[in-house]
Amino acid sequence: MTQALDTVRAYHERTKHHFRRYADGPGGLDWATQPDPFRTYAGSPQIPLPLLAENSPLCQVKYLELYTGAIAPQPLSLANLAALLELSFGLSAWKQYGASRWALRCNPSSGNLHPTEAYVVVQGVAGLADGVHHYVSRDHLLEQRCAFAGPALPAGGFLVGLSAIHWREAWKYGERAFRYCQHDAGHALAALRYAAAVLGWRVRLQDTWADAEIAALLGLDRAQDFGHAEREQPDLLLWVETQGSDQPSAISMEPLLAAAGQWAGRANVLSPEHKHDWSVIEAVAEASRKPRTPALAWSPPPLPAPLPSTCAAGAVEIIKQRRSAQAFDGVTAISAPAFYRMLDLTLPRAGVPPWDAIAWPPRIHLVLFVHRVEGLVPGVYFFLRQDGIEARMRAELSSEFCWEGVAGCPAHLRLYRVVAADARNAARALSCHQDIAADSAFSLGMLAEYERALEAGPWAYRQLYWEAGMLGQVLYLEAEAAGLRGTGIGCFFDDGVHDLLGIRGHWLQSLYHFTVGGALSDERLQTLPPYAHLRRA
Repeated sequence: MTQALDTVRAYHERTKHHFRRYADGPGGLDWATQPDPFRTYAGSPQIPLPLLAENSPLCQVKYLELYTGAIAPQPLSLANLAALLELSFGLSAWKQYGASRWALRCNPSSGNLHPTEAYVVVQGVAGLADGVHHYVSRDHLLEQRCAFAGPALPAGGFLVGLSAIHWREAWKYGERAFRYCQHDAGHALAALRYAAAVLGWRVRLQDTWADAEIAALLGLDRAQDFGHAEREQPDLLLWVETQGSDQPSAISMEPLLAAAGQWAGRANVLSPEHKHDWSVIEAVAEASRKPRTPALAWSPPPLPAPLPSTCAAGAVEIIKQRRSAQAFDGVTAISAPAFYRMLDLTLPRAGVPPWDAIAWPPRIHLVLFVHRVEGLVPGVYFFLRQDGIEARMRAELSSEFCWEGVAGCPAHLRLYRVVAADARNAARALSCHQDIAADSAFSLGMLAEYERALEAGPWAYRQLYWEAGMLGQVLYLEAEAAGLRGTGIGCFFDDGVHDLLGIRGHWLQSLYHFTVGGALSDERLQTLPPYAHLRRA
């Protein structure tokens, strides 16, 4: 395991952006080899899924209800399964500019490249054969990859598996793409958890499973089904509990693998050729493969109910309107209550999405560049997501920081102002000189307890990015609920962030940036409905 950890650490160092050079990438976009954003399996039986109707009872669920745990569980039916997939991985709109047209989805993705593929493993759903199915978001349908030859799952739920096609991100971002694939998996995990909450369902990561077992279950290890097509790497497996049980379900691998019967389908080729191999990505993917491990056991400490919000919108509306802002107006401010609520919802609570889907304590804390938050002095702030970490954080960060409490901040939020100054230029410079980090109401960097996490094993490197992606999805939805917009920032100068904060070792590392503000719309773009091309009830 030492060699694998060394490979992971070396990859992280190698793929840092620096002020004088960026991590290795293609140097330009080769549009002739742009990957197909949709994977399909030719020869697989297809099951068209019903679309969520505007008069569906699910559309009456308010966004704020998702955090109450009071939504009655819906029955496991084909229509409800379809709604879950539509609200988590489905299309939210098409954008068009001239002759160019591209799809947006409910789950965010770096560069809108969508490396994440979704599979469902079901049994006992009327209208759907028992087995393994691949979801095609473009056509809102399932492709049956494998039929079960016998019983395999316990009652009361089903499995969702996620995989990654690294090439989709590497085509644009080169060696740094593995990072983006991993926080996109976190985006997808949180998107699924929020969609499940609309249905009154729960989601739990199956953290004992090995990657090789997930690959076998989903058919990702079947080389004959891929040929020259771009292979998929297993990311994670989730149990969707549909009967409202408070007990996490641990799903056994053996019955599932034993039930696998006939496989069908051959994966499509996404690009006619690959002009770059990016072997370092495959090296870190191999080094960070997860073996079978003991179940994680952690429960969040008691916290008061989430801070209130004035949002009256429906959950489906908020989920479907989520977008990544391309530019901010540089003037819109956020109210202090809305700002505090965003921070509050990054804290894990029992039974509250999305954090009840995982069973490890927070390992990522936020450095905030506050520009326009009503009642807060502009400057640099720290938000600590767990108790008992302040002393270590103070020791790891600059001794010049003042660590002042914030007047009016709710007592359970560990928010500190460390520098009172205009932080816009610093935020812009550190985020690869992007104006979106300075023209927003605030931007932030996600600082991970890097070395502590890696003590569990090299696979924890991926889990850190999942946590970062989950944080991103919380901020995306809360920005929409506050009448604002957010966007993730994958391009930042890693060690530039560390130097500004006085970080000298590797106990803390910056993994992902994010920004929230008043978005500017590009009026040249036409927005089209997501599924107008389908004729389906």
